[in-house]
Amino acid sequence: MSGVNSLPSERVAILGTIDPDAYGTGTVTSDWCNLEIYGSGMAIILAGAITTSAGLDDKLEQGTNSTGGSAKDIDTSDITQFTSGDSDKQAIINIPREALDTTGGFGYVRLSVTTSTDAVDYCGVILGIDPRHGPASDNDLSTVDEIVTPTS
Repeated sequence: MSGVNSLPSERVAILGTIDPDAYGTGTVTSDWCNLEIYGSGMAIILAGAITTSAGLDDKLEQGTNSTGGSAKDIDTSDITQFTSGDSDKQAIINIPREALDTTGGFGYVRLSVTTSTDAVDYCGVILGIDPRHGPASDNDLSTVDEIVTPTS
């Protein structure tokens, strides 16, 4: 579903999130997201204040089902580590279909964020782009509360 007459919410769905919070050291992951019905995807990471000793690493993992069966990293999806000089910055990871091991049955993706040494405020979202059938919003997370389209 594409074209000039479509709304962005018909072309882009929110599939997975890491909710905004101050996360301590360790790894936090998003929901497993089914990208099989989309032309591509995109992960967005938004970092808040990062202390001098902290670091933030992000990557994508792929799985064969909604529980992350046979999970493995998506090659070259790691961002350059965010450090204190990267406070209040964002990173985007494009997810082309070709990046997934579809011949091995991998069609699910999740975002994995690891914080080292000190807590960091951050959040992330995975978007499904250009669904093969119907509006993308049909597959939004159940936590998407509202879609508003202003009229003139």
